[in-house]
This record gives sequence, C-alpha cells and structure tokens, in this order.
Amino acid sequence: MSDELSMNHEPVTIDKLLGILEVSGKNYDIPKIQRAFSYAAAIHEGQFRNSGDPYISHPVAVAEIVASLGLDTDSICAAFLHDTVEDCPDKTDLKQIAENFGEDVSMLVDGLTKMSNIQIQDREEAQMENIRKMLLAMSKDIRVIFIKLCDRLHNMRTLSAKPENKRRTTALETMNVYAPLAHRLGMQRIKQELENLALSYLDPIGYAEVNADIEQKFGQNRDFLENIRTYISEKLSEYKIHFTLEGRVKTVYSIYNKMFNHNKSFDQIYDFYALRIIVDTELECYTALGIIHELFKSVPGRFKDYISTPKPNMYQSLHTTVIGRAGIPFEVQIRTWEMHHIAEYGIAAHWKYKSGTQSKEEIDRKLSWISKLIDTETTAADPDEFLRALKIDLFHDETFVFTPKGDVISLPQGSTLIDFAYAIHSGVGNKMVGAKINGLIAPIDRVPETGDIVEILTSAASKGPSRDWLNIVRTSEARSKIRQWFKKEKRTENIAVGRSEILREISRFGRQLTDTQKLDIAAAVAHRIGIQELDDLFNTIGYGGLPITKIAPKLRDEYDRLVKQMESAEAPVLEIEQVKTEENRRVHTGGIVIDGEDGCAVKFAKCCNPLPGDEIIAFVTKGYGVSVHKKDCPNVVIGMKNEENRSRWKEAEWDTAPGSSDSRALYESSILVQAENTITLLAEVTTALAEMKVSLLAINTQKRTDTSITIHLTVGCKNIEHFNSILSRLKGIRSVQSVTRSFG
Repeated sequence: MSDELSMNHEPVTIDKLLGILEVSGKNYDIPKIQRAFSYAAAIHEGQFRNSGDPYISHPVAVAEIVASLGLDTDSICAAFLHDTVEDCPDKTDLKQIAENFGEDVSMLVDGLTKMSNIQIQDREEAQMENIRKMLLAMSKDIRVIFIKLCDRLHNMRTLSAKPENKRRTTALETMNVYAPLAHRLGMQRIKQELENLALSYLDPIGYAEVNADIEQKFGQNRDFLENIRTYISEKLSEYKIHFTLEGRVKTVYSIYNKMFNHNKSFDQIYDFYALRIIVDTELECYTALGIIHELFKSVPGRFKDYISTPKPNMYQSLHTTVIGRAGIPFEVQIRTWEMHHIAEYGIAAHWKYKSGTQSKEEIDRKLSWISKLIDTETTAADPDEFLRALKIDLFHDETFVFTPKGDVISLPQGSTLIDFAYAIHSGVGNKMVGAKINGLIAPIDRVPETGDIVEILTSAASKGPSRDWLNIVRTSEARSKIRQWFKKEKRTENIAVGRSEILREISRFGRQLTDTQKLDIAAAVAHRIGIQELDDLFNTIGYGGLPITKIAPKLRDEYDRLVKQMESAEAPVLEIEQVKTEENRRVHTGGIVIDGEDGCAVKFAKCCNPLPGDEIIAFVTKGYGVSVHKKDCPNVVIGMKNEENRSRWKEAEWDTAPGSSDSRALYESSILVQAENTITLLAEVTTALAEMKVSLLAINTQKRTDTSITIHLTVGCKNIEHFNSILSRLKGIRSVQSVTRSFG
C-alpha cells in the first residue's frame, strides 16, 4: 500500500521519496522514515501553505531533496519533522521526538528550530544572530545546514505564493546568505538554483533580458556544442581514455553577475558554453587537458589548476578556455568522478558517495572555517563587523599563495601580506617586520597574487602589530588576532585611547561639560550595552572591539538627558537679586552659608566646580537639595529670564567660622594645559603634582598640531589658594606654554 495522506486535496505521498531511496542502493531504515512521515502528517493536520496545499507537502518535498543528496535516515526523518516543534509546540516537543526517533533526530530538529525561532528587534542584530545560530548548529552537526538549505530551496521554488514584500525579503536573504553558504560547502547544484530563483524575484526584468539573450545565442549556435562534443569524443577515444562528456551553457545568474556587476557585455562572456570531461584518474585529467590544448587554441590567462590547488570548499577541476573552429570561445572543465561528486554535492558527498577515504578528522579540517567564523563573531561586538567578515571570509573568491616551504595558504581576494602572516600563525603576524614576494622585499600592505611565494620576515625585538594594521587587513581572522593582541598586551594604552575617543565624541555635541559629566555619560552608556566597568568600555573602544560610531547615538541620548536635567534644575537668569532683609535666615550647611534655606543637601555644580575662595551662589533644586555655583558660571549669568524660578536663587558664601568645615576636604577642579609635545611632558606633569601631593583624578590628552598638545587635568584641591599654587607649579615646567582653569 502506498504511504499517503488525503486531506480533501490531492493526496500527499512519499512514493517519490521511496523511489529515490531504492535507486540509491543504500541501506535506509524505511520503517523509521515511514513513521516519521506519519508522525509529521498527524502533527501538521489542518495546516495549509500560502498556495493552499496541505502543509505536509513541504516537509515531504524537503525530505526528497535531502534524499537526493544521499543523506542518511536520521536526516530524512529530521526533514519531515523540522517544523513540528516550532509550529505545533502544543502537539509535540523535542523529548517526544527523541523518544520516538532517537537523540540524533531530536538534535537535528533542535538545531533547525533554533535557527528559525529568534526574536530580535534590531534588523542587523537579527541577521547576525540568525547566521551565528546557523554556524553554531553547523559546528555541532553539518547535516543541520544541509537540511536547512533543502528547506530554503523548496521555499524558493514555491515563493510565488507569498506576498510581494515577503518574496523580496526571502530572495535577498537567499542571495546574500544561503547561496554563498551552499557555495562554501561546495554544493554547486543547490547554489546555482538558489541564485537563479533569487534573481528572478530581485530583478525580474534583468533576469528575463539575460534569459532571452541566452536563448537567442543558444538558438543561433544550437549545433555548436554537439559538434564539439563529437570531435573531442573521437580524440579522447583514440587515447583509450574512459570518459563522460557533458555540455552546458552558463546559468542566468552567472551571466547576469558578469554583465551587471563586472560591467561586461553579453558578447564578452567567454565561457558561455562549457564542456565537462569526467575521467577515472587524476593522470587522465592532465592527459585530457593536453589533448584539448592540442585540438584548440587556448585563451591566455584563462587556465586554472584547481586539482593541485583545491578551493577551500574542496572543489577540484582543471579549467581552460579555448577557441573553437567557428571562432566561438568555450570553457572545458576536466575532473575525476570523485571530484565531480564533490563539486556537485560538496561535503555532502561524504554521505552520498562514501568511499571510506575521508576520516572524521579530515571532514573537521575541511569545515574549520566554521569555527573561525564563530571566533570572529565572539570578538566582534558590532553586527556590521561580523556581516562584513562573513562576506569577505566566506563568500569572496580566493587567492592561493605559497609559503617558501611550498605550503598553500588560501586567502580571500584582496588580502594583504599581513593577512597572510596571520593566516600562518598569530605569532608570525605579531612579530612581522617585513615580507618578500618571490624573493623581493615588498611593503606589508601589498596584495599578493595567486601563485606568489611569500616569505614573512619576523623579529623577536618586534613591539607587536600597529593599530594602523586594523585599517589595512582584509580578513576577520587577522583583524581578530590583532585586536586580541592589543586587548591582552596594551590594556592601559587602550583605556587611554578609548577614554580620549569618548570624551572627544561628547565634546562634539556642543555644550561644554566637565570631564566628570562626560564620564558619567560614558558610564551610563556602558551599562546600557552590558559593560559593567567603565574601563572595560574604554578598553574595548581602544583595541578596536567596538567602533566609537556604534555608541555615538547612545552617547548623544545620555548627553541630551543630562543637559535637559541641568536646564530644568538650574534655570539661568540675567540678574540675581542680592537684597537681604532682616527676616532672612543664615544657615550653615556643609561649609556653605545659605540665606533662607536649611536642612538641605549641598552639592557643587559640575559646570563650574566652585572652590573655597570663589564667589558663589546657590540654587534650590526640585528634590535634589541645593546646587552651588560660581557667581560667574555661564549657567548663572547667561540664558533667559525666568520669573518662576527667580525666587529659588539664594545668596551663599563659604563658611569661615572655626570648625565649620573639614580642612582635609578636597574639591574637584579642572586644569587646561597647552604645551610642546615632548616625550617627557606627561612624566614632568605627573611628577610635579605628586611632589605637591595633589590628587590626580583624571588626565586626558589631545593633539593640537604635530608639535603641540592639550592636556586636561582633573585634580583635588583644598581652596582657591591651593589651586593657584598648582597652576604656578605647572607653569614652571619648561615645555608648558599656558595653564588655565577649565570650566566644563
């Protein structure tokens, strides 16, 4: 009896699937597969797709594609069940699936569910999180991504039933993520279909134009491929080579990509026609190549040997472009059957054509790029950075460069000699002082070409990588290793660099604030992004783990919040009434004498940092006690008249009565130093403060010109006289040009 499900529609059967399994000749657990189908059909009963088909038709179609890849019984069962936990949590769960079909099937379903069940508001973070989940699932069991690619392929085949916006979103994601992943896994058949389907939705007009050009050109030369095949077959047979000969034309997407992205005309597509020669041995590949070059004139620069130097996705073939007798160029690909299986199915060929030659260690090695990308994601706090790394490391064409010992290093196109050094080992990159290409000294930012022999020059005396290298390197692996070095070796320097960048960014917002206020803003942002210690934020900014541009909007939010509080609590007036009456009470509060108020908490305004000896005035805030300002503070003497708040300004003065204040109390104040930028400048400044036993609360430097520098100091001092003595001491330093009190 046929396994089928009837739901008042056309019956959904697994007859086609069973036929695929029978033809494969592999030993599948058919009863388990049938049980998985029946289980999924029961779970999805009553559910329908946008097309109106019973939902179970989708898992069945995915299972058929999975079976065509030659994957095992558990993969086919997981294909049937991949949507059950997510779509029907009230009917089943992973525990039930494990009980019915085993832990492996449950694990595969779990991996597929986690890749789909993600709820994040930010689109960039959502995309990064989806890809990260995918990579993590792949690192645990590569079959997860095989099933996911099959799932996406069937969704693309039936995408026309979706609304327009959903079609475009799905097609874009397919083009940017799933098709390149299929390519990286070597699954060319799936990759090409995904690309063509995605293009038909993203640019239907361009797709139609290219498709029409292909049909027209193929129609004009319909007999060309057949004649060439006959001619080559005769010659190969003369050499008693056992072969299979296939002919094809390039896919619509491949031609579209060259025309629109590489700015080529349709007539400039030299490999529009292609022949594929499949032979038994590697030696026969090179013999066939010699025959082809004997029969036809080769096109210079169009020969590639991917047998001696395989692509990272395990692809191996000989490629050459030659000119036919009619003057028509065509490409010839030559490979063995094993190479062909890997070219068509990638790493999945391990399951489909298991020859026993690939150990688990070899497969893990071939998939090591997954763990590298996961490591990159761990060190990249910026979603843009991770996606950029993904596009460069995963989806770009490769350059193959040799070490002096003959080892082949594969790099994304455009990679520099620094990338090459870090691809060898982080220790080589960190100690790099120069490089040679083919025996000649070359700058370290040079981009090597395929076939170059590169020697990295190192020195034990090297001080490590330069921060400028982060702007030079192309690969995320190199960038990650450089950052790790700075993170580990230069924390103090990173903190200073990060602190300077953040304070400079806040200064761009317009209103003058004290360094303390700026640091309060930075601390609030650190907590918002999950960093508990402010120095950790500075360190992350300093070693490049987080671009300042990514937190700039959050810094602005906190800045606006602080300014709003200051404006509401300390509304400025143009005139301050200073008339005292006999009824005014003089209250001593925390070393400050305030007229008309008592029992209030006193705080010193950060905008002017008053010191004992300065003329002061107090403002009664709403719920925050009394804020004390210098009388010439900009927040007091400028602004708008505000009659409503006028009564809240109170006269104040320092309490000089014996015992009224703690002589050991220190008040925060800021100093601005303009100086010649010498090597010993900072040491002289800090030494001078130490000799005076002055507490240095903060220090920040900013380059003015090539020879001058600005230093912002925050110090603790007792009163205005003490502060003036500090200024005098700093003015005595030879390279110092000016020293002034800084406000805000």
